[in-house]
Amino acid sequence: MVQPWTEGRRRLVLAFGLGALAALGQAPLGFWWATLAGTAGLIWLVGRVPDARGAFLTGLFAGAGHFAVALNWIVEPFLIDIARHGWMAPFAVVLLSFGLGLFWAGAAVLGRLAARPALGFVLAFVALEWLRGVVFTGFPWAMAGHVWIGTPVDQLAALAGPSGLSLLTLTLAMLAVQWRGRGLALAAVLLAAAWGFGAWRLAQPLPAPREGVVRLVQPNAEQSLKWDQALADMHLDRLLDLTAEGGPADLTLWPETAVPYMLEYAPSVAGMVVAASDGRPVAVGIQREEAGRFYNSIRVLEGDGQESARYDKAHLVPFGEYIPFGDLAYDWFGLRAFAAQAGNTYSAGPGVRVMDLGRFGKVLPLICYEAIFPREVNVAPERADWMLQATNDAWFGVWTGPFQHFAQARLRAVEQGLPLLRVANTGVTAVIDARGRVVDSLPFGEMGALDAAIPGALPPTPYARWGDGPMALLLAGLALAAMTRGRRLAIDGPPPAV
Repeated sequence: MVQPWTEGRRRLVLAFGLGALAALGQAPLGFWWATLAGTAGLIWLVGRVPDARGAFLTGLFAGAGHFAVALNWIVEPFLIDIARHGWMAPFAVVLLSFGLGLFWAGAAVLGRLAARPALGFVLAFVALEWLRGVVFTGFPWAMAGHVWIGTPVDQLAALAGPSGLSLLTLTLAMLAVQWRGRGLALAAVLLAAAWGFGAWRLAQPLPAPREGVVRLVQPNAEQSLKWDQALADMHLDRLLDLTAEGGPADLTLWPETAVPYMLEYAPSVAGMVVAASDGRPVAVGIQREEAGRFYNSIRVLEGDGQESARYDKAHLVPFGEYIPFGDLAYDWFGLRAFAAQAGNTYSAGPGVRVMDLGRFGKVLPLICYEAIFPREVNVAPERADWMLQATNDAWFGVWTGPFQHFAQARLRAVEQGLPLLRVANTGVTAVIDARGRVVDSLPFGEMGALDAAIPGALPPTPYARWGDGPMALLLAGLALAAMTRGRRLAIDGPPPAV
C-alpha cells in the first residue's frame, strides 16, 4: 500500500513535470503540441486530487515547473556582474517560479468550486492569467496563448487578444481529457478552424509601405561593458558610424539607452548625432535628467540637434528601474537610496503617448518591456500609424529571453493591425508587418544596420476597438455554465484507487 504522503509527493513531481512540458511551447522552441499535452495532463491530474489543499499544491508545483523552464532567462541579469550578484540567481528562479505558480494554484482551487470542475479550472486559469498581467504592475509573460505566436492561429489575437489564445489552448486540452476520442476529434476540428481562419487572414493583401527609408541600428554592446566609461566613446562611435554608413537614411532608430551620455551633461552629443544623419531625424534611446529626476527616454533629434519629439518610459520595471515605495521611504524616513525624487532610480513618464514624426506618420513608442502589456498599448490616446519598440535585450541573455520578448512584440502587431519596428541593442532587431510577420531582421548578436520601409497599417482590429471587454463577457457567460450542475463527467468524479 502506497502511503498517502508518498502518493502526494509523486503527484507534485508529476505536476512539476507537466508544467515544464507545457513551457516547451514558448519561444524559441514553439512546441505548441507539448503545451497541449502538458496542459491536458494537468487538467486530468487536478481533476483527481481529493481535496482543496492537494489541488492548491498541484497547481502550485505545475506553475513552478512551467515558469522555471519558460523564465530560465531570469538568471541572466544576475550574471552580468557574477561576483557581486551571482549568488542571487537561484533565489530569483525559485521565488519567481513559485510566486507566479500561485496563479495556477488559485485556478486549481477555484475549479473545484464549480459544478463542472474541468471547465471551472479552464475559466479560472484564463481569468487569473489576465490578472497576472495587472497586479503588482503586471507580468503577462509566458501566457498559455503565446505558444501560437508565429503560427496562423495567432491571428485570433486580432479578435480576442492574448486571453483569447489562452482560452483556445486550455479548451483544446480540456476537450481531449473530457471526452477522450470524441474530444480529440472535436479539438482537432477546432484547431483546424482556428488555423484555417489565420491562414485566410494572412493571405489577404496589406496596404503599401510608407515612402522613405528607415534605418534600424543594432550596436551589439555587451551589457557588462556598456556603461564602462573607458569604452563610452567606442560605443557612441559605433552608433554614429552605422548611422552614416553608405549615406544616412531618411529616419534612423537607435535602441534603448543606446547613448552612454546624457545631453544635459554632454550637449555636444546632439550635434554629433545629427552630423552623422546629415540633419535627418534620429530617434535616440537615451537617459535624461530634469529637476533632479532621471528618465528612460526616446528623444528625436534632427536639424541642428534640436529635439522634435520625446517619450519618457511610463511603465518601469519594479526593482530594476525603480524600487516600489522608494519615494515614500524617502518622505517618511529620509532614505535616499531607493528614491526616484532623489535621482537614485528612474521616474515614470506621464503615460502612453503618440509621437508625430511628420511625413513618417504617427508612432506609438514602447521602451523595452512596455511592449508585453496589450491593454496599455490599447489605451493610446490616438491611433498611430506604426509602433516603435526600442529595447536593450542584452539583459535577457542569448537563449530564450530575447526571443520570448520579440514574440510578444509580434503579437502586439497582430492585435492592433499596426506594423512594428523593433530596434534592440543585441537583437532581435526586426521589421514586423501589421499581421505580425517578420518582414526583415538583423542577425542576432551582431553589429549592423537594417534599411527598410515602414509597412502599411490596417484599419483598427476588433481587439484594438474593444480590448478585453468581449472576452470578459464570454468568460462570464461560460462561468455561469460552469456553475450550473449537470451530468458530471469522468474527470469530475472521485480519484482512482492506488
